[in-house]
Order: sequence, then C-alpha cells, then structure tokens
Amino acid sequence: MILFDIKCSGGHVFEAWFQNNNAFDQQLKQDLVECPLCGCTKTSKSLMAPNISPTLSKDNSERIDLNDHGHHKVMVSAHSTSTHEVSAEDVKHALEHMHKTMAKFRAQVEKSCEYVGQEFADEARKIHYGQGEKRGIYGEITIRETEELMDEGIDILPVPGTDKLDS
Repeated sequence: MILFDIKCSGGHVFEAWFQNNNAFDQQLKQDLVECPLCGCTKTSKSLMAPNISPTLSKDNSERIDLNDHGHHKVMVSAHSTSTHEVSAEDVKHALEHMHKTMAKFRAQVEKSCEYVGQEFADEARKIHYGQGEKRGIYGEITIRETEELMDEGIDILPVPGTDKLDS
C-alpha cells in the first residue's frame, strides 16, 4: 500500500491509500479518485514531503497538547506543511458530499445484494462456514450479533441508513 497526497481542481488537498502506483493511475483514468470535500474527480498527485518520524527529547517537552483547542486551523494533509482555514461552507460541502456518497453506497448494496432482514447474522454464518450459497447480503443485526460475527472472523461492513443524517 502507498499513501499519496492528492489535490483536486478546487484546490483541496487530501490523502488516499492505493495498492500501488499503477492502481492510482487506473483509478485516476476512470475518475474514481474523488475529493472528499467537494466530490471533484479532476485530481492529481500533490507534492509530498517524506514521512519522517520526529524524535522527541527525553523530557517530552516537544509534545503537542491535544487539549489545546485555542487554534482554529487544521492540517489539510498530514504531510502538508500548509494550513487552510476551514469555513462553515467547507464543512457544509464536505457533509453534503459524504451524504451523497453514503446514499450511492447504500443504493449499490441494495441493487447488488440480497436483503435477508433480521436473519443477517445466521445467513452470514452459513455463508462463512460454507453451509449457504456464497452471495452478497444485507440486513439488520444487533450490536451483540455484530461483536459475535467479528469474534468469529466474519467480515461485515455497516451500510449507511436512509434516515436523516444532519442532526
């Protein structure tokens, strides 16, 4: 896996992981590299600083106080040396894009997977242990059932709901 700083035509810089450089190039050609702030797919690699771990003095005097909320700037990228003010409008656009992306994801799951409702945990186990037809499924499970499936090594992924997400 390789981490790239990506810049969209809107000027936003963000990080993204790729299997390798070829995977990035293929996804870029297919307009699959999308800015998480504005949804723009006109993107390119941004200049990156090398990822060098800082060394702290033994007395830890260089530690950053994570409780210091006095500043209102955020790093656009962990490897970027520049900071940008994040406006309420930026946050609004990012949330709108996130909601649209989650709705697309849910629509794709509903289109390509079988709805099994409350039987999700049982069906997932049958598929995992080779006792049921191998297929994509979705449905509802409790937190306890989620923990049990994960403890058994059964891979699951939450699907965003259709309820209002802006509260």
